[in-house]
Amino acid sequence: MLTTRTSTPRRAPHVVVIGGGFGGLAAARALRHAPVTVTLVDRANHHLFRPLLYQVATAGLAPSDIAVPIRHVLRDQPNATVLLGDVRDVDVAGRRVLLAAPCEPATLSYDYLIVAAGSRHSYFGHDAWAADAPGLKTLADAVEIRRRLLDAFERAEVAPTPAAADAELTFVVVGGGPTGVELAGMIPELARGALRREFRRIDPRRARVLLVEAGPRLLPALPAPLGERARRDLAALGVDVRLGTRVDDVTPRAVRLRVDGVDERVSTSTVLWAAGNRASPLGISLARQAGVEPDRTGRVPVLADLSLAGHPELFVVGDLAVVAWPARGGTVPSVAPAAMQAGRRAGDNVARLVRSRATRPFAYVDKGELATIGKHRAVASLFGGRLRVAGWMAWWFWLALHIAYLIGFRNRLSVLLQWSYAYLFGDRGARLIIDDAPAQRPTPRPAAAA
Repeated sequence: MLTTRTSTPRRAPHVVVIGGGFGGLAAARALRHAPVTVTLVDRANHHLFRPLLYQVATAGLAPSDIAVPIRHVLRDQPNATVLLGDVRDVDVAGRRVLLAAPCEPATLSYDYLIVAAGSRHSYFGHDAWAADAPGLKTLADAVEIRRRLLDAFERAEVAPTPAAADAELTFVVVGGGPTGVELAGMIPELARGALRREFRRIDPRRARVLLVEAGPRLLPALPAPLGERARRDLAALGVDVRLGTRVDDVTPRAVRLRVDGVDERVSTSTVLWAAGNRASPLGISLARQAGVEPDRTGRVPVLADLSLAGHPELFVVGDLAVVAWPARGGTVPSVAPAAMQAGRRAGDNVARLVRSRATRPFAYVDKGELATIGKHRAVASLFGGRLRVAGWMAWWFWLALHIAYLIGFRNRLSVLLQWSYAYLFGDRGARLIIDDAPAQRPTPRPAAAA
């Protein structure tokens, strides 16, 4: 008698991707046709186009314009599952991702792991400043900054004295990188454009913006002439640029600056932090388990193929990784294009390992860096610095590039319409103050008798 032997189907290797940002999403999508199952874990349910986050913070765009649900992005990828959860650690030896309560299951076993957990604000040992000087990393941060900006004008409208109104109309931005420059350039446009005719007791155009940078110039990642051009453009907008100036203290009603050993107290209730980044705590944990030394911001060094030393099944990409850049004699910058390229390479390397092929080293292609200062004002260093553009041409290029990189037709169309309306009419439609616990505002002064 003949007998039939049945075999159990072989389980597809399980790939866990931590983070739904540029790097993590690119890695998951790179595994679309690989014979694996993918689980992408993120604490938020949406992918955020972070380069335009400052536009939400300054009421230029609505939060939904620059975010898209991760499940929607991966809806046509049958081998991918999205899990909303907070990763608290990784057990490298046991190949397990440990999730914070109340997420179920509490652990995820993996065959391959791609970590793209990103970064957060750094206050250089002064974490207590965070309550009075919010940074800009998430949609919640942007909505909170928008609330603080708009609320400052409301408080100025009912301030009891001109000095109190001036303090409310003083805005301090800390950090001269792209985020700081873009925030500082947009506040005057908000005050002089959309708000200029909407108040009766104050003139929003009196708003004073200080941009504070501890280093000797703005935009240090760009060539020095472009940093100087950005400084001149900001000055033309009325921004008071303070180079070589350090923040010594931040309180709810003031910020203390120090330059050349001299202290200056600036009365303000609105301080915005764009001065530093630190990697997710996962970076230090991974470095410790792999026996490598993290850098001063907590990023973990990786090998040429983006894997962790001694662990060919584990890849680290984006803001969390220190990646050598031999062509420049340094490391790959923590920017969105680099994260996307690294995510694709990590996903491709996992697919190669599954098929018993050798991994490939990551080679970063520098497409350039840009920063916008205001309407018709931008600077761009393209093709590895070989092409430098400033002014209206760089501004139009910046607009086109950011619309092209947005995910989804709806987001592109919405941003294009919002920008077109603002360009033609100088108005911003996202000027909503959203606050679950409104701050106590002064009682409005009675109207003067006729």
